[in-house]
Amino acid sequence: MTDRQSVSLPEDFDHQAFLGFHRRDVEAVAETVDASTLRKAFIWQQVPVMLTVEFQEPARAHVTFHSDGKMPQTSPCQDALVRHLLGLDQPTREFEARADKHPLVGALVRSQAGLRIPQSASPFEALSWAIIGQQISVAAAVSIRRRLIQTTGRRHSAGLYCYPDARDIARVDAGTLRDCGFSRSKADCLLTVARRCLDEALLPERPIAPAELESLRKTLLDIRGLGPWSVHYALLRGYAWMDGSLHGDVAVRRAIQQLQGGATPPTAREAETWLADFRPWRSLLAAHLWKSLSLNA
Repeated sequence: MTDRQSVSLPEDFDHQAFLGFHRRDVEAVAETVDASTLRKAFIWQQVPVMLTVEFQEPARAHVTFHSDGKMPQTSPCQDALVRHLLGLDQPTREFEARADKHPLVGALVRSQAGLRIPQSASPFEALSWAIIGQQISVAAAVSIRRRLIQTTGRRHSAGLYCYPDARDIARVDAGTLRDCGFSRSKADCLLTVARRCLDEALLPERPIAPAELESLRKTLLDIRGLGPWSVHYALLRGYAWMDGSLHGDVAVRRAIQQLQGGATPPTAREAETWLADFRPWRSLLAAHLWKSLSLNA
């Protein structure tokens, strides 16, 4: 089942930032990226899907949505998913107007105007990546992610593995995850999240209101193995939460140090205080700080 659409983009849309986010794994088991195109396979509404996004014109993306089955009638619309993935509804102009007045951040944000936060295909993908990446290097996390996909993911008919959903993960045990490179605590945490997604609809695949988002944040923080960084990062990538405070992120703190010209990075608490001035857009600032270090976190 194939659907094609053309999406209008803002003139300042940074498609290279979007492609760079999906270019982390050079072995490309679930995503392939070239100079102008992303092909990504994932499970959406329990069906293997291949999404192709082509940037062939300055202000337009051509999107192909190929599913290996019929979607449930209650599925969210594809337009909403595409806009979510591209970050098209993020309040970039409001943030940039506010940041423009800041003596340290203003010039940085102006030089990166139009930057949006690329989104994960599902909140579960965002949270599982956050769990994988806790306290290890990006290279090590990418390797574990790859093995997880190859072990638990289903193949799309086009050949790529699909990033697994909660149902796929709930079918395996902690030993299988350990074989993929997970520590015992991370394996237990991921299995807990997957099972609660099935039993309690923990991570709904739909936009959620701010009050519900705050409730979800508190629920996730109560799960053993999930700390503020993991939860805020997952809500940022999974639900486009613009006010997550990533003060514990090493790269964010290093970028703040670079802006301030300090001898050492600020502590997490100092970074939290500094970032508070940018509410309710702390996540957008984090994206600019990552890019200032040429990172796609």
